[in-house]
Amino acid sequence: MKSTTDSGTRVMEATVDGVHAAMREGRLTARQLVQRYLDRIAAYDRNGPGIYSVLQLNPHALAEADQLDAQAATAPSVPLAPLHGIPVLVKDNIECAGMETTAGARCLQGNLAVEDAFIVRRLREAGAIVLAKTNLHELASGGETVSTLGGQTRNPYDLTRTPGGSSGGTAAGIAANFGLLGIGTDGVNSIRSPASANNLVGLRPTMGLVSRSGLIPCGLTQDTIGPITRTVTDAALLLDIIAGYDPADPVTGEAASHTRPSYTEGLHPDALKGARIGVLRSFFGDGLEHRAVNAVMQAALATIRARGAELVQIDEAIHPDALLADTLVHLYEMKGDLDAYLADAPSDVSVRSMEDIIASASVHPSVAGTLENAMVLAGNETEYRERLQRQQALRERVLGLMAVHSLDALAFPHQRRLVVPVGEAQAERNGVLASATGFPAIVIPAGFSEPDADAAHGVPVGLELFGRPFSEAVLLRLAFAAEHAVGARRPPLTAPALT
Repeated sequence: MKSTTDSGTRVMEATVDGVHAAMREGRLTARQLVQRYLDRIAAYDRNGPGIYSVLQLNPHALAEADQLDAQAATAPSVPLAPLHGIPVLVKDNIECAGMETTAGARCLQGNLAVEDAFIVRRLREAGAIVLAKTNLHELASGGETVSTLGGQTRNPYDLTRTPGGSSGGTAAGIAANFGLLGIGTDGVNSIRSPASANNLVGLRPTMGLVSRSGLIPCGLTQDTIGPITRTVTDAALLLDIIAGYDPADPVTGEAASHTRPSYTEGLHPDALKGARIGVLRSFFGDGLEHRAVNAVMQAALATIRARGAELVQIDEAIHPDALLADTLVHLYEMKGDLDAYLADAPSDVSVRSMEDIIASASVHPSVAGTLENAMVLAGNETEYRERLQRQQALRERVLGLMAVHSLDALAFPHQRRLVVPVGEAQAERNGVLASATGFPAIVIPAGFSEPDADAAHGVPVGLELFGRPFSEAVLLRLAFAAEHAVGARRPPLTAPALT
């Protein structure tokens, strides 16, 4: 397909800084940038390889770009806003004014947002353009990114595999260069899983750093919102905009004293020198099915060590599968939090409770059992409180572990084996440590498995760095240096530059 503007090469792997440099030099306008991404979506999302990452386009995106271009033309000496003209892909469980918020569910069609979610308002105030709402695992309740409205999103690196989940639509779209920045949500693994599976950067912030108002919830003790991007620098720039106090989300009360003037400060390729990083051995697999991931991780960690980091082997018996079984609380909270959200939904939405959703018999089969389980668990107050206590004990244990070993971060693969083929349930992910504690974690590209007939580049593998509460600045510095040392980011062959 021929682009309506040019060959499209300028949007391939574009960054905020690179786009803004082109705009200041008069080589690019916001309209041209938006149109090039729209061209790529038209060529590759429902057509071509059929990635199926986009649920709905913003019909006003080009008009918004024109307004930004006009503003820049009338004041050429005024610096560009931090995200001036930057097209953003937003997961479709976050409200964007004038667009439906469906969470991929047919029963939530008609849920037209009157106002922007807090973080979307921040994005627009910074000059960003919401380009599209992206597919997700329906109601953000699974790890494979399949929904009744969007179908199965496919991994652009291996179309036979899932893109992870639940924010897989955002991740697949950013990986395929359908937008410049992405927004996902994370209740257990849901930002970092698709970042790992799509050769991207995904940041789950400390609970309370980023507002969740305007989010269709799964369980607000664990739900948060964060960046999915192609580079660490762009993740830091995005965090600059979305972090901060929101009166509508009381948990952000701590954010005011912890946010930084800019998370891009201190991003330097030499930041690994002198860092102490604990390698959490219990988060690695030891079977044949784990060999591909372990080989990539060993090479990435060796490179990080060569750049000056001290790797400390941690043999603490913290087992991710046990944490999944004993500490998570989202299913205990899901009914109450979702019912509260639906109570204020527009009149065009036919469901007002989880009971209504189940009775509609319209949700994807992979979600139906989750909802029924959540209905049962909603009344189990004793077990819910016990799990909250285990979460607190885990926080104390992990902080003690990091203190004893004087660690700046913990490191491990986000997923112990490769992201699964379409039709299988996601397995052996390690994101539970951050979701159960509420501490921050970032995934960066670690490399690829050996190429095969399905994946000419191999399948992406992500390295996760986990830190203390509100240590995003530390994690971003380490991640930036590791990103530059490992150099694993590359676009998928399925969505090349348009010619």
